[in-house]
Amino acid sequence: MTDLADLAPLLERQFLRHGRETSIKGLLLNRAEGPSGIIRSVYGPSFCLVVQGAKLSTLGPDTYRYRAGECLIASVDVPVSARIVAASPAKPYLALSFALPPEDVTALVAEAEIAPAPAAPFAALAAGRADPSLCDPIRRLLECLDHPRDRSVLVPLIRRELVWRLLHSPLGAALAQMGARDSHGARVGRACAHIRAHYAQSLRVQDLARLAGTSVPSFHRHFKAVTTMTPVQFQKLVRLQEARRRLMSAEEVASVGYAIGYESPSQFSRDYRRLFGNPPGRDGAAIRARFAPEPALP
Repeated sequence: MTDLADLAPLLERQFLRHGRETSIKGLLLNRAEGPSGIIRSVYGPSFCLVVQGAKLSTLGPDTYRYRAGECLIASVDVPVSARIVAASPAKPYLALSFALPPEDVTALVAEAEIAPAPAAPFAALAAGRADPSLCDPIRRLLECLDHPRDRSVLVPLIRRELVWRLLHSPLGAALAQMGARDSHGARVGRACAHIRAHYAQSLRVQDLARLAGTSVPSFHRHFKAVTTMTPVQFQKLVRLQEARRRLMSAEEVASVGYAIGYESPSQFSRDYRRLFGNPPGRDGAAIRARFAPEPALP
């Protein structure tokens, strides 16, 4: 049976072959030889398994530390600040994340007649010890990277197995809530996904409450309980993180601000600097310089 020690060399080898963003939809690999600065990103519904090293993820006032043999489940789309805290050249940080489409979770919860915990607000993130039974399907998932012909058939089966095993793990309660269509978590999750998909549009809380199938006061209360922020704060973070991604591609600052929904360039610059520490033009240039390829030797 596959264990964590078997996964480390396989994950490292696949990262060096295939990079971070793999050809399997929703599968991301990560390797780092030292602690990182703050990494800001939007976690979609997914799980992350740390195979070696350790990481901290922060959502509002809550911080989740997970290390080798532990995983983090994100039940809804949510902006997170994270940093790698244990890594070295001799023992690099190794981790993977894999998307868990809510509709897949819902189908399996219904099919297996899994009763979720009593409906109540819950945190969008949950961390804990990974069940050893996850290691074998993860090994098979990583091996699919080398066998393109197998992916269309095997990857959906492996995803289903992973969801099943996670549902029956100590972290299964949050996942089951995501799969229960009328739970608070699922309702908020639909609203988060909508904001993320339409971040540049004007936000109307009444429309989000209607999408979630609840009253405006109830929606506000449960949204903040799950995400630790208001819908407006959530949208602002998603917008600014999308702006940073665009600036990495050398897009013009003014056009980026308008593209993500800002009408005022000065307000965009102020909000961006408040979040990332530098104005957008300077920050984008610094990121591009950091990741520029080394010049070829003569």
